[in-house]
Amino acid sequence: MIPLLLLACSGSTTSATTLVAVDGSSTVYPISEAVAEAHQSAGGRVTIGVSGTGGGFKKFCRGELHVTGASRPISTAEQAACDEAGHAFIELPVAYDGIAVVINPSNTWAETMTVSELKALWQPEAQGVVVRWDQIRDGWPSEEVHLFGPGVDSGTYDYFTRAVVGEEHASRGDITSSEDDNVLVQGVARDPYALGFFGLAYFEDNADKLKAVRIDGGSGAAVAPSGATVADGSYRPLSRPVFLYVRADAAEDPAVAAYVDDYLSERGHGLVAEVGYVPLSTEARAMVRDRFRARTTGSLFGGEAQAAAGVDARLRGSL
Repeated sequence: MIPLLLLACSGSTTSATTLVAVDGSSTVYPISEAVAEAHQSAGGRVTIGVSGTGGGFKKFCRGELHVTGASRPISTAEQAACDEAGHAFIELPVAYDGIAVVINPSNTWAETMTVSELKALWQPEAQGVVVRWDQIRDGWPSEEVHLFGPGVDSGTYDYFTRAVVGEEHASRGDITSSEDDNVLVQGVARDPYALGFFGLAYFEDNADKLKAVRIDGGSGAAVAPSGATVADGSYRPLSRPVFLYVRADAAEDPAVAAYVDDYLSERGHGLVAEVGYVPLSTEARAMVRDRFRARTTGSLFGGEAQAAAGVDARLRGSL
């Protein structure tokens, strides 16, 4: 678990300012942290935890958080939990991210993989059956595969299982899992027979320790994850938007509104790219700002795992 981050300015101007409580996705955490660090210069006070997307939504729907980050849209069950507790929410896409499938730098055989091969390896039926590299593709080493991935509270786990296996939460259980992506990075970096997945930004921060697998999503062309391939939709199916959810009643607190406004500002836009994520289009960013200013509640995505392509159209259709 990434430790709780408390960011605050010293001085009397902050004493009466609400401590903005943020939690949720480890994928969204670097953006939230960067915005919080910039926000403190204006006297803001922000505390940030990392419980994973699912863990964040549990706290959010109980009213324990003002804001939560999510690497997938809120599910129908989570919406029902918020509704039951009387907590309306504002859904804000804030960036695009890719999921990187990673191997150890010494791995020279699995530099490209198809989605079908990933499914054959990760699906529940593979547990205890597909255990060696040569069972995935002829000619690969007859060595045991060691798998690493996010925990079940992670939106990255949810998106990967739906995109690759075809069903959310459908995965073999004999993997090393953690909500802390740094644990996954270290696991793959130390093991020549490891394979794992997590957000593209974490790969780019650790590209000196890991190698990204090029993925063939069915077109016959294997595509490497990058900001460009996520933005143009060619890195399929492992690119997606990431979100910020704001409790509607909390948005009326000036301190909470100021933090979210910073997130959606030009400065926030620059920070998205600075920490390794892909910014929304100019049009999409304007529509997201309008959505927050109008305090528009509810989900545009209906509990669906949403690919990067189509977010602009979904936002446009909501106006």
